[in-house]
Amino acid sequence: MADQIDDNQDFEMPLPPADFPFLVSSLMFQAQVDMGLLQLGEGEDQTQPNLPRAKHSLDLLGVLDEKTKGNLSVEEQRLLENGLTELRFRYIQVMDELKKTSSAQASASQTGNEPPLIITPDGGKGTKSA
Repeated sequence: MADQIDDNQDFEMPLPPADFPFLVSSLMFQAQVDMGLLQLGEGEDQTQPNLPRAKHSLDLLGVLDEKTKGNLSVEEQRLLENGLTELRFRYIQVMDELKKTSSAQASASQTGNEPPLIITPDGGKGTKSA
């Protein structure tokens, strides 16, 4: 019995190395998903942007940048700084797009395409009283 191989083990993907570039890439990926830049589902399953969570991932990357100054290789420092700069820029773009969308929806609902309501003495039933 000990010689049997677990069926689940045959289908497991190998884990990536637990290193600094993978940590940074993981946080960057999470930020992109939370900003709605990467869609993981289809139709109604697509995730909506979650800017507070995206900002949290960016803040974590900022902490890493601050706390690791002078202790990273050139490649690691470039990955972190360039990725953080790009994601901060994209965060602002997504925030602006969401503001435009919500203000366009708000003004459309205010102006509306519905005909104006006319209030009549009979409560809008259309009967005339003499």
